[in-house]
Amino acid sequence: MTASVHDFVERLAAAETGSACTNFFDDSVPANARRRDNLSIYLEEMLGRAPKVLLVGEAPGFRGMRITGVPFTNRSILEGPANGFGLFGPGKGYVLPPDAAGVPAEPTATVMWQVLAELEFLPLLWSAFPWHPHLPGQPLSNRTPTPAEAALGAPFRQALVDLFEIQSVVAVGNVAHRSLQRSGLEVPKVRHPSHGGRSGFKRGLEQLLSAGMQA
Repeated sequence: MTASVHDFVERLAAAETGSACTNFFDDSVPANARRRDNLSIYLEEMLGRAPKVLLVGEAPGFRGMRITGVPFTNRSILEGPANGFGLFGPGKGYVLPPDAAGVPAEPTATVMWQVLAELEFLPLLWSAFPWHPHLPGQPLSNRTPTPAEAALGAPFRQALVDLFEIQSVVAVGNVAHRSLQRSGLEVPKVRHPSHGGRSGFKRGLEQLLSAGMQA
């Protein structure tokens, strides 16, 4: 593991996120060590792929990155056969933590990777708020991060932009777009792939790629 990836993951794990959020990388839960390892594997692998585009979503869901530690993934993606990019699947080193057992797969992650494979487009994936916001006292729920919470994620997004020498940042959905705007970034937005947004998400990426966005 490179020092930069290690330092990034350790800073992510040490962040104070508040009572209505779960930092699923911190040291308080033994299973989180698996999630830290999974994220490190993903980032190291992506460094070798040298993506020039960063897709930024809203926040991890309790059936997705909250379980796996990897942006826009679910247990089926990490456990299943290797996908078209060869990122996941057997032999890649990902291990699901014990508390992932029985958790249904988040459908948004599946749609995301299906569309990216169809477009043969492999960006780096991340979230404006890279921890799990939930309703108070209901850790198995999702909610929109507040502007103040999303601001906590800005330095981590910028660290990835610097580490990967990202040339283009794209917001996935309205919440992510507003978060990036509050950070002073004017970036293009594509439809979020959830809730019937698959075709709009794909069409938005196609338009950006045809307009010259470097993959």
